[in-house]
Amino acid sequence: MVVGRRPGAEDRGTTVKRRAVLAGGAGLLATALGWKRHAAYAQTAAPTPAVPPAAVGEHHGLSTFGELKYPADFPHFAYVNPKAPVGGAVSLQLSSTFGNQAFDTFDTLNAYVLKGNGAAGVEVLFDSLMSRALDEPDALYGLVARTVSTAEDGLTQTFRLRPEARFHDGSRLTAQDAAFSIMLLKEKGHPLIAQTIRMVDGAEAPDEATLVVRYAKGRSRDLPLTVATLPIFSKAYYTSKPFEEATQEPPLGSGAYRIGRFEQGRFIEYERVADYWAKDLPVNVGQNNFARLRYEYYRDRQVALEGFKAGSITFREEFTSRDWANGYDFPAVKDGRVKREEIPDETPSGTQGWFFNTRREKFQDRRIRDALGLLFDFEWTNATIMFGVYKRTSSYFENSDMKAEGPPSADELKLLEPWRGKIPDEAFGAPFVPPVTDGSGQDRALLRRADQLLREAGSKREGNALRLPNGQPFEIEFLDFSGSLQPHAGSLFKNMKLLGIEPRFRIVDAAQYQRRTDEFDYDVVSRRYGMSPTPGEGLKLMFGSASAKTPGSSNVAGVQDPAVDALIEAALAADTRAELTTACRALDRVLRAGRYWIPMWYKASHWLAYWDMFGKPAAKPKYARGAPGTWWYDEAKAKRIGKA
Repeated sequence: MVVGRRPGAEDRGTTVKRRAVLAGGAGLLATALGWKRHAAYAQTAAPTPAVPPAAVGEHHGLSTFGELKYPADFPHFAYVNPKAPVGGAVSLQLSSTFGNQAFDTFDTLNAYVLKGNGAAGVEVLFDSLMSRALDEPDALYGLVARTVSTAEDGLTQTFRLRPEARFHDGSRLTAQDAAFSIMLLKEKGHPLIAQTIRMVDGAEAPDEATLVVRYAKGRSRDLPLTVATLPIFSKAYYTSKPFEEATQEPPLGSGAYRIGRFEQGRFIEYERVADYWAKDLPVNVGQNNFARLRYEYYRDRQVALEGFKAGSITFREEFTSRDWANGYDFPAVKDGRVKREEIPDETPSGTQGWFFNTRREKFQDRRIRDALGLLFDFEWTNATIMFGVYKRTSSYFENSDMKAEGPPSADELKLLEPWRGKIPDEAFGAPFVPPVTDGSGQDRALLRRADQLLREAGSKREGNALRLPNGQPFEIEFLDFSGSLQPHAGSLFKNMKLLGIEPRFRIVDAAQYQRRTDEFDYDVVSRRYGMSPTPGEGLKLMFGSASAKTPGSSNVAGVQDPAVDALIEAALAADTRAELTTACRALDRVLRAGRYWIPMWYKASHWLAYWDMFGKPAAKPKYARGAPGTWWYDEAKAKRIGKA
């Protein structure tokens, strides 16, 4: 799963690439680009080489519940064109983030630590043990690793590495490098990454081609998938260089691309490695087709749209309904040089909303949070600002069968019953759904209900001001790094003022925004949590009690609820997909009953715009956009539109 938000847009995202972390096991692999995503590296473990225990058997792939679509001898993924030509370039803008990345600038080429603002695209520099199939929920297949075997107790895995694996300087990529990377990331990586792999007990290399990874008892179900998708770094390189520092020195990589030209905060280019050691492996055939990738940085999304119109950007995903409706009427669209299309998004949409920082006293009473949620008129906002294209979010697992609906099933009740009397009774009935307003922007019935809840919580009206139970005036700061959501908050702010609440929108630069959110220094922030088809350890990062106290955590609401923790554990302990679905539905009910957010909106599709200079496979992968990761440069098309 992926967590995060997109810049200056209604549709804000995954980490969480959408400000992304290692959620749902291989969540960082399922990027909006269709390229694999990794997460960080580390330092060597125990000094004595381990002897692998008896294993169940060697396999060419991994998945959470053992499901693999592709056999050991598969030639390539079904969603690629194995004969795609190589060449040309694509230029784009960062649409979602992970690690320390910011949308509007970069000052370091290391995105895997807390310090600095990481450059877009750095994940393409590094290979991992395995790579994700984007047409399966979470399956991985061998990249650096030929095979993997798992001990019967599930606490040890042995990876057999390919002897041909190489870094860009020609040096061999060995099991020692992989072991070093895993442990260094655990010790010095970004807090979200370190938290995700905290139950790795150790990683050792008995020889250059064998990696043994040991897990602690009670480890999360998806931890092996996470470890298999971590980037592998050169031990020799980082033994002499500080990993945790911000740096503009291009690191030694092993992936399909190396860093080319860049200018801090403006652009960065990646050049395809002509002799890339893994270019003919099944997991790479038909991918990494562009000779050059270029990421452009803009302080404002509207300026970025103008950059697309001018051809500085050649591929763009649009996240704003106003621009999709009115911003693409320029000549290149009319004469066919620029194409637009809407493609289905079959991944879980997760949830998006304004999240209350419940670490702060003013938001600790559920009735106050409930009241504030009643003041947002989605129907008015959707009709007047968003051209009616969105649906209202009500679940943390939108667009998936993990969304709770109707009364809980018998299996859900088994998970919920131990918490009766400790969680809202609502969790044992139909789940919370935001009320449908009258569309006026000022629904009087909902205003009366919100006023009643605020009074029940001990708030009092004094003249035009509402005072909290502690006597302080009720003021709320909405922190953001873009003003794009100010119009959407119009009805919310207006209705707050009618009840004596004083809201304000506070816009800061992206670096300050990151610092303040890392330190939980805010009242309310907007966030999208994108879920994977197989939610896993990322649930702890987003909603677990421990993460509520971890600087840089994705638990922006500060959820600290033993019932939530227990249901997350149930999800992580599920042995079948049916059990996982049941646990997620129960979790959904409790989170929704907690009123931690003012739910926003979602749409189950992608809006794409691109200059007509690319080729693409006949079908996209089910669980990713596929673009531009599986696309290629079409020289004939480029010549026709003057972009060759």
